[in-house]
Amino acid sequence: MYYDMKQVAGLAPSLSAQVARELGTRIVSSNYRPGDLIEDEVALAERYRVSRSVIRDAVKILAGKGLLEVRRGIGTRVKSRQSWGLFDDDILAWSQAAPVDPRMLRKLMEFRQIIEPKAASWAAERGTDGDHKQIENALLDMEASTENLDNFMMADASFHRTILRATDNDFLVALEGVIFSALLSSIRLTNSIPMDSMSAIPFHRRVFEAIEKRDSGGAKAEMEILLIDASERLEEQLSSA
Repeated sequence: MYYDMKQVAGLAPSLSAQVARELGTRIVSSNYRPGDLIEDEVALAERYRVSRSVIRDAVKILAGKGLLEVRRGIGTRVKSRQSWGLFDDDILAWSQAAPVDPRMLRKLMEFRQIIEPKAASWAAERGTDGDHKQIENALLDMEASTENLDNFMMADASFHRTILRATDNDFLVALEGVIFSALLSSIRLTNSIPMDSMSAIPFHRRVFEAIEKRDSGGAKAEMEILLIDASERLEEQLSSA
């Protein structure tokens, strides 16, 4: 679903990419922890029934994403999370398979609270009428999808994506993957029944209405309120888990 939200195809279907996905998912799921040595080429080749060259290529993929480092004479070690390419689409997608990590979810929410209110403000100021229409269409899709969680998440992601794109700031658009990852992780916890999704609609509508009126201050304030509500609902679920 993350790749669907990003509108990208995901990993190429090569053997090395498939092995990288399997190992990468194990790393972000903490099956391998920072500092751990993963198995050697021979053991991994036997496990996945591929050649050692495929394993080497998979390790290169993961090293390029900051997940692994190869030390001659020592082995291949998992790097600390601070070294990971946390904005990398594959890492963000693989993290959806990981067990819920309350600490990371809170950090993702903090990130959204820093970025999205200002984005809503700029969307009100800079967005074209066409941009604003796309935000409204995403809102209408949310309203029509409250009975289907997957469709609701896709519509919610589209709402936030169109706001980012309406800022006319390529750097903000490049951050949409982190927003999607946070949405997927939090909505699965907070929107377990249709009523939960329905309760989020008024917050999104008020953001849209402020943007449509080109009320930059109002759009910023309404997005802050939306994210406070989302944060409170997330915290309630994390506390009861």
